[in-house]
Amino acid sequence: MTNKELYIAWAKEQAELPIFFQPWWMDAVCAGKQWDVLLSFAETSDPNQREVKDIVAAMPYLIRKRLWMKWIVMPQQTQIGGIWLTQNGGLTNEDQLVDIPKICEDFVEQLQALGLHYYYQQYPIGSRMVEPMRAEGFKVRERVTYQISDLHDLNKVVDQFSKNKKRQLQKAVTLSVDNNLTPEEFYTFHCQCMSLQHKQISYSREFFLVLNRKSMREGQSQIIAIRNVDGELCAAAYVVWDKNKMYYLIPCYNSNFKESGASALLVVEALKLAREKGVIFDFEGSNQRGTASHYKQFGSEKMTYYSVEKYYKQAFRFAMGVNYLRNLKYR
Repeated sequence: MTNKELYIAWAKEQAELPIFFQPWWMDAVCAGKQWDVLLSFAETSDPNQREVKDIVAAMPYLIRKRLWMKWIVMPQQTQIGGIWLTQNGGLTNEDQLVDIPKICEDFVEQLQALGLHYYYQQYPIGSRMVEPMRAEGFKVRERVTYQISDLHDLNKVVDQFSKNKKRQLQKAVTLSVDNNLTPEEFYTFHCQCMSLQHKQISYSREFFLVLNRKSMREGQSQIIAIRNVDGELCAAAYVVWDKNKMYYLIPCYNSNFKESGASALLVVEALKLAREKGVIFDFEGSNQRGTASHYKQFGSEKMTYYSVEKYYKQAFRFAMGVNYLRNLKYR
């Protein structure tokens, strides 16, 4: 079996595996591109006959190539990646802990063998692999997201909103929720929202339709829209979830209705869905100052995670250009 075949079988047994690590997710966000996976196996396994039960950690990755250059980056709309330890919290059996530094060395060797010019992935919150990767010479940078963990009492959650967000909710009483927006309508609306800001959308219609189709098939996504009394779209969001978290993946707002309270109502509706699913609500990355300020006003908690990167060839830094390279990290 190939690494990818082993990974697909292994993933079915990992109940805690985040949505961004799922093979179907990688198929969706890497459509038309090449993705694969590195695996680390138990030292006691037979090197000539690897089995799913022998996998102790996995690293799915998107690899990009241009001219003579080869690099690993995050796929679009994918918050986390990197190394994920096996389901049982790093145990190969009931008595023996996995050797984290050894696993790290294994992945470092495999990455080196790929002949990369550059490597970049964002590791999950609380990942035990970040510090070992730093020790191996990889550069680690802090990133933040904002989460609301306890959604049992939604009224209590709303009580934690800032005065500004509460005021926006009061304005939103005339607005209505639409959960039947088609993916085509959502994409068109997002394009319109970006155009009003004199910006271009960062993903293609084909990309979104594939992602939505696969996530809907898995029962792990929803489009939420807010309309005014005239039926005009004011805001919409595409949310996805797994067993533990819901991600506010793609929110978009029509700036013409900035004062309508639609953006606050949209978050509340997403929180309701997360409560229904019994999961944590994650605002999905908040490193821009304005975005972070917006999400903090919902009484969310700042959470830290880390990106891990390495330049294998310094020429890559100059060949791609700093600004272009920054964009590549999320594609």
